[in-house]
Amino acid sequence: MKIGLAGTGRIGAFHARTLTGLDAVDELVLFDVVPESAAKVADALGASVAHSVEELLGSGIDGFVITTGTHTHADLLKAGLAAGVPTFCEKPVSGDLEGSIELARLVAASDVPVHIGFQRRFDRGYRRLREAVQGGELGFVHSIRAATHDQSPPHPSYIPTSGGLFRDCSVHDFDILRFVTGREVRSVYAVGANKGEKFFTEGGDVDSAAAVLTMDDDTLVIVSATRYNGGGHDIRMEVHGSQGAMAVGLDDSLALRSAEPGVQFPPGPQHWSFMERFEPAYRAELTAFADVARGAIPSPCTVSDALQAFRTAEACDRSLKSGQPVALADIAGA
Repeated sequence: MKIGLAGTGRIGAFHARTLTGLDAVDELVLFDVVPESAAKVADALGASVAHSVEELLGSGIDGFVITTGTHTHADLLKAGLAAGVPTFCEKPVSGDLEGSIELARLVAASDVPVHIGFQRRFDRGYRRLREAVQGGELGFVHSIRAATHDQSPPHPSYIPTSGGLFRDCSVHDFDILRFVTGREVRSVYAVGANKGEKFFTEGGDVDSAAAVLTMDDDTLVIVSATRYNGGGHDIRMEVHGSQGAMAVGLDDSLALRSAEPGVQFPPGPQHWSFMERFEPAYRAELTAFADVARGAIPSPCTVSDALQAFRTAEACDRSLKSGQPVALADIAGA
């Protein structure tokens, strides 16, 4: 297969390396608005370079991977649809709710497959948790705790275009919550704070946040996020049920120490980035996209899925700003 990739920044270069290691991918073509960036990655991987998106899409590619900045996702996704090329797009599909709704409608009216990059769906731990929850192994689920705690904050220039902590980080929790439980969010109540660098406040964001979600079956969910987790990159989900409890992220790399005397767990080492934590999941995700591109399977994470996670993030952001609970029924796009 011949795959085209637009955007050779940190995650783009990472995905490009992953793609070149897949048996299904024979050729890789790269594009970036900074030609030197695309050339550097291409030289390292033995890939070729396109000088425009139009050239990339017209080069006979079998699949199109979008790893550019958030503000470009919508236009590039539309270009992939117009060209009739199966497309993989990193979340989010758009920087706002209206754009996400529009894209969901466009994709629904098209026969071009689109796969959205929520890599946790391909993590072995989360998939085992989904099996346990939906198979009834834990009895009825009454409460869930989910966390996305970055070890250190991004560059200040990223914050104004990130969409905010709920849309940038917690949206992964909102998507995997739907994936694991098979349920929808009914209402949210969110709070946030800034105790770190001033650029978060200046960018209209918070560096730490939490939300209480009520699911449509009355399961209670606590979601937390922060840009400052000095102990390491900490991604976890705990599910508590009437017949048992199970967690993802309680392994040797757990970025948490026990205060109990004599407890040596976890031995480490900790993870320090999301790419390190989810490297196997990213590989499985792009392997699945190759299968989507050749028509072997339907998209395992659709634009409609991305829209529902974005609606929850939107509700949390509105709740954070208003100080009031927000019902998902009041967020367009259901």
